Amino acid sequence: MAIFVQVIHYLFAILFSLIGLINSFWGNDPFYGVFVILLSLPFYPVFSERFVKQIRTWHLFVLGGFILWSALGVAELFDKIALMIQSFS
Repeated sequence: MAIFVQVIHYLFAILFSLIGLINSFWGNDPFYGVFVILLSLPFYPVFSERFVKQIRTWHLFVLGGFILWSALGVAELFDKIALMIQSFS
């Protein structure tokens, strides 16, 4: 069970890091992307085991919900993904 939880943590950490990278390099607010990358650090089990001792599961749910809400609603993630695809083609 612990391996499954760590895999889920890594999947969300990578997802939130990718959201941060997309917002950093495409769009008009690179500091928001850096902020999202920093907020994704507690989702990495290596970081949370070493530096954050008092983090609880519900903290991660709230943090993940905030990242998703801000990326999809406020930062217009889908428009930035379309901009990224357009710049590669």
